[in-house]
Amino acid sequence: MDQFDQSLEVFIEGTGWLAPVLYILLHLFRPFLFLPVIVVCILGGVLFGFIKGAILSFIGLTLMSLVSYKLVFRFPKFKEKISKLKEKMFKDKSISVSQVMILRIMPFVHFHLLSLYLIEMTKSFKDYMYYSMLGLILPSIIYTGFGESITALPWYITSIFFVVLVAIFYIIDKYNQGQLSIKGREYD
Repeated sequence: MDQFDQSLEVFIEGTGWLAPVLYILLHLFRPFLFLPVIVVCILGGVLFGFIKGAILSFIGLTLMSLVSYKLVFRFPKFKEKISKLKEKMFKDKSISVSQVMILRIMPFVHFHLLSLYLIEMTKSFKDYMYYSMLGLILPSIIYTGFGESITALPWYITSIFFVVLVAIFYIIDKYNQGQLSIKGREYD
């Protein structure tokens, strides 16, 4: 295993500036390769270490958010497919920006679906990119730094982590519904 780590380190050093560029491009081509975000971020932690891997993951995911925005507005069929997925997964449910950020942390939640939610919630491209980038900080850090640890943990600890994230998601949902009903009474 040590020999593998050393050869990997030599390979990364040998590629110089090309390795980070290829890694960022991997984030952009990830959906076509059917790779989950968590896998690519873990790879970044293994190849580049925690800090550089997290920064490169953040850059790659931010560029993917930009691509998602462009895809939604340039290709109506793409938006239609994602909208159908949205209707299927969260039928008649509004989700807040906070919940989108929690969902970004959860592995295997569709990246473009969450981007569509953000697009629909924000008023401009600038707002979309702001909230999108804000929501990508934690996944970049968690998956890169702790992703390998999380996947190495026993299944029950990983399950507990997932349950905690789901609980936070629903607590925020209840809080937002309470806020909406309070705001609704103010206008009556």
